[in-house]
Amino acid sequence: MQNPTTKSYDVIVVGSGAGGLSAAVTAAYHGLSVAVLEKAPVLGGATSWSGGWAWTPRTSFAKKDGVHDTKDEVKTYIKAVTGEYYQEENLDAFLDAVPHMVDFFQKKTDLQFTPGAKIKDIYGDLPGAGEGHRSVGPAPFNARKVPKDLLKKLRHQLYETSFLGMGIMAGPDLQKFLAASQLEPRGLIHAARRVLIHIWDELVHGRNMQLVNGTALTARLALSAHKLNVDLLTEHAALSLVEAQNQSRIEGVKAQTPDGIVEFRATKGVVLATGGFPHNVELRKKLFPRTPTGQEHFTLAPKEATGDGLEMAQAVGAAVETELKSPAAWCPVSKVPYFNGKVGTFPHIMDRAKPGSMGVLSTGERFVNEANGYYDYVDGMIAAAPEGEPVQAWQIADSRFVRKYPLGMAKPFPIPLFPYVRSGYLVRARTIEGLAKKAGIDPEGLKRSVEKHNGFAKRGEDTDFGRGSSQFNRYGGDPKVSPNPSLAPIEKGPFYAVKILPGSFGTFAGIKADGAARVLREDGSVIDGLYTAGNDRASIMGGFYPAGGINLGPALTFGYVAGRELADADAWEV
Repeated sequence: MQNPTTKSYDVIVVGSGAGGLSAAVTAAYHGLSVAVLEKAPVLGGATSWSGGWAWTPRTSFAKKDGVHDTKDEVKTYIKAVTGEYYQEENLDAFLDAVPHMVDFFQKKTDLQFTPGAKIKDIYGDLPGAGEGHRSVGPAPFNARKVPKDLLKKLRHQLYETSFLGMGIMAGPDLQKFLAASQLEPRGLIHAARRVLIHIWDELVHGRNMQLVNGTALTARLALSAHKLNVDLLTEHAALSLVEAQNQSRIEGVKAQTPDGIVEFRATKGVVLATGGFPHNVELRKKLFPRTPTGQEHFTLAPKEATGDGLEMAQAVGAAVETELKSPAAWCPVSKVPYFNGKVGTFPHIMDRAKPGSMGVLSTGERFVNEANGYYDYVDGMIAAAPEGEPVQAWQIADSRFVRKYPLGMAKPFPIPLFPYVRSGYLVRARTIEGLAKKAGIDPEGLKRSVEKHNGFAKRGEDTDFGRGSSQFNRYGGDPKVSPNPSLAPIEKGPFYAVKILPGSFGTFAGIKADGAARVLREDGSVIDGLYTAGNDRASIMGGFYPAGGINLGPALTFGYVAGRELADADAWEV
């Protein structure tokens, strides 16, 4: 057999999401030659389809606004959430590096951030919980700044989380779009301007050019890498790691490329950041709860995330961490049928927290505080769904809700609802009992739950699940609604329901690594020359989800740490 072609770099990064691009940019900034191998024809991985927010405590943004969280305060909160799964060493390394990571990208690259001043930690009643200033998101980005050859490699916005392919950023942008549904002039002007620009971009460029959320994050990182002469190689699927003859270290990667098999040599090391294994059906079957065939789960990650990094690491003796609270970063989803026969996957991120809607099981009973994190919704659904039935729920709302807020993929006024009803995505009925019968929910159980919920809404207190009792809940609600911005009655027909299924943004189980992002063997020893970041790496939160951005914060940070380690960097860049 003919030997593969060989190419040499200082660093090879496998995968081009937040973790991989962070490592590539950092290493290249420090003078190393870097190649990024991406299996897909486009860059960005699951990061491009994410909200783009990263959990980043103790940044200069927070300090500028007078918020001076101590490291111990943040650790107290994480320890209260994770309990026996608490990881002291990895959390220390993350908290030490994260402020420097944010400053580095903000001041030395094209990755510019917007501070999440009002975004709260999820469990506000726990000691050390943050009331804001613990996250950053990418600043909106005009894709006209990207060279044409690179633009072709940027992943588009996930259609289900867009408006006709146009991304809407959480925060003021989203609030103005919601205001437009209430015919408020400021909202109408903002929405009209954004939509008209989007239509022009589609006609001229064939894609959305107003990048926000995850698309802005990966575009800014990719442009930074491009300017630092990183080779961004799409349709390059890594096959295996190359070991030294005495197996003392990792020296490169073999990859299937458009030109055949190529061996990419790495004089400094390899970073695995392939996005975990959310599309690996066999591993889902083995590790995910109540997923007997592996097919009962619907991930939001791109199809290329099949566990390549995990398998390559295991082949050279890496340890894999599966003993976590959860194997994946759960998110409730619904399946969206389209007229062309395709089916999309929609993440229920925002609608659950809005007042006038609630989640129920087939029994008609509520099972969770709907306004808590998306992880909690699925965690509660898995625990409470009746045995012998599929894990599923229904989000219920009335006509006033669907006029003001989204219900899953269905948009508020003036966007018509009939296409979603006609396709079967939304179930609609004049009465609660009729809705229950159409959706397959116990009618008496649903009637009781709605009556109870309406009582909570009128009193402003949910005594079953505490919805609206935390700052996180109230932030996700509607400040115009009182006495509880998370609660409103469900009483004006017609009534609507959308079926909710278990999904995820990515996996928590993964490769064991230390605070320097180095891959570890079962005995705790380091595999020389091998690093990991992003969802390939086992969750440093023990499989919990204490705050929004808990995937991207560590991904960016440990990518940055890996890049610095590979470059033997001592002093912080800023």
